[in-house]
Amino acid sequence: MTGFGRGEATHTLDSGASVSISAEIRSVNSRFIEISVRLPRTMSERELECREVIRKRLERGKISVNFSVDRQGTEDIPLSLNEPVAKAYFNLLDKLRTATGLTAEIQLRDLTSFGDIFTTEDRASNAAAIEWDLAQKALSEAIDQLNAMRKSEGGELERDLRARVANMEEQTIEIERHKLKERVLELVNDPKILNDQRLELEIALLAQRLDITEEIVRFRSHVKFFLEAMGAPEPAGRKLNFILQEMNREVNTMGSKTSAAEVAQHVVLVKQELEKIREQVQNIE
Repeated sequence: MTGFGRGEATHTLDSGASVSISAEIRSVNSRFIEISVRLPRTMSERELECREVIRKRLERGKISVNFSVDRQGTEDIPLSLNEPVAKAYFNLLDKLRTATGLTAEIQLRDLTSFGDIFTTEDRASNAAAIEWDLAQKALSEAIDQLNAMRKSEGGELERDLRARVANMEEQTIEIERHKLKERVLELVNDPKILNDQRLELEIALLAQRLDITEEIVRFRSHVKFFLEAMGAPEPAGRKLNFILQEMNREVNTMGSKTSAAEVAQHVVLVKQELEKIREQVQNIE
């Protein structure tokens, strides 16, 4: 399901300087969960932890998260320069320039393109710990907003799905009625049935032995489970998808057991609704 959320957390130091971290999270429809995270260089080593935080709260969707840091009045950045590595890269670039005959000077931006010339300070360092704590708070707030938006969209989707399920139930009733009517007409044309009493008996027996009764009963049972799963508080997207597969199986069997045009028409209408529901369920968490 689609959604957007933004969170921000700020910490003010004793010196009056402050650090603010904001997190923006976006989600678009996807059957599975795909997570893309952009972290500041000072927190690059936290990517796996960040992904784990997201996975605990979101189960479906193509998720993208972007963090940004705003430091005011402070020069304390939890990064340090790895001088030996930086000098090694400079020497390597100088050799490359000589080997290729280039005359351009080596610029600072050429060196900063190599990320490992900077090293993150010890995790226990105060600045790094503060920034990671702020990032988690900002991310949590962003996910709260995202879920609120997705919940609102889910409410609209639930109303649509319930209407489609109700329509399928109506079509199932028509299938059952037309099938019974088809068999009754066969009996009426049977010369072996001599009187009304015998006809009534045969109709009663047919109602019990109707060849698609089992399929209709199972279909209605699946509908019941579908509505219960949709109303449950826990995520049910995958469960709903499985129930839909079983519903489609029963409808296909109904269609294969009859040649009546009226029944076939209702079967087609049910399958159309099932397909529309299936497309929507792929987006439900």
